[in-house]
Amino acid sequence: MPVITICNHKGGTGKTTTVMNLAAAMGLGGKRVLVVDLDPQCFLTQIMGVGEPEPAMSSLALMTHDANLRTLPVVKVSGFDLLPATQYMTRAQKKLTGPMDSFWIKEALAVGHDYDIVMLDTAAALSVYTMNALVASDYAVVPVTPEYQPVVGAGQTWQTCQLVREKLNPSLAEPLFLLTQVDGRKRDHAAYSQYIRTTYAGRVLDSVVRTCTSLADTTHDGRTVFDHDVVSRGARDYANAADELSRHFFPGHQTESVEESPNGKPEVEPYEAAHSGSAGSAGTGGGEAVLHSWIPLDHC
Repeated sequence: MPVITICNHKGGTGKTTTVMNLAAAMGLGGKRVLVVDLDPQCFLTQIMGVGEPEPAMSSLALMTHDANLRTLPVVKVSGFDLLPATQYMTRAQKKLTGPMDSFWIKEALAVGHDYDIVMLDTAAALSVYTMNALVASDYAVVPVTPEYQPVVGAGQTWQTCQLVREKLNPSLAEPLFLLTQVDGRKRDHAAYSQYIRTTYAGRVLDSVVRTCTSLADTTHDGRTVFDHDVVSRGARDYANAADELSRHFFPGHQTESVEESPNGKPEVEPYEAAHSGSAGSAGTGGGEAVLHSWIPLDHC
């Protein structure tokens, strides 16, 4: 039952979009998924159309001695359960300054829960909530847009994760990087993508998330990309990413739709092929070799 933090110290990298759509993809794939919104600005909570709860009914309740996920009220949204955030977290963090205040969520999860996956959404800043998430996690996923500032933020996030691994949570794996908002028409995107793959080698997912109008639409109406258009480019990209991440989170996991190459590795299109065509189109361009079995094949 892995715990995953989604984080990048730089905003604007599609982090919240990644959380909601990865969670939805894994939920549609049969996993019981809980997403905990740890962003005091409540972006994920608002995007999913959930009203701001009282602090005692929010993710802030995990920062207490008697925290229990089985008794906290969660909101059922599209494909996953959500424990929403409250803006009161901004004020509350001023009191969370003790040396043990980075362990609240780890202790709360240790009490027990009923999920296959717990995903922790964090703000684009290093705070006590981000530290709690990393200390409690088995994995960290860093969404990174292939541009200068997001790449710098990804490097800072890598350093934070390394520090947490050395000092606070040796069970935390080295971060995994997911390239997001990739536009194959931009030369700098290709250059920064190559830089990320060269710098972090095997920790960068083969799957990428390309720019897509269906992803932009989901940020306004509380629906995931799978609700909006299950055969869109965005849905295919996040389905591929979810499948690839599942093979990290659940060793031995293999979906029927993933074809094996002769060397035993999943077949994934090369960068150039996966990014051909119009970035704004939701057509059947690259990135479609690996599909969730629930995506209608007659649309492929």
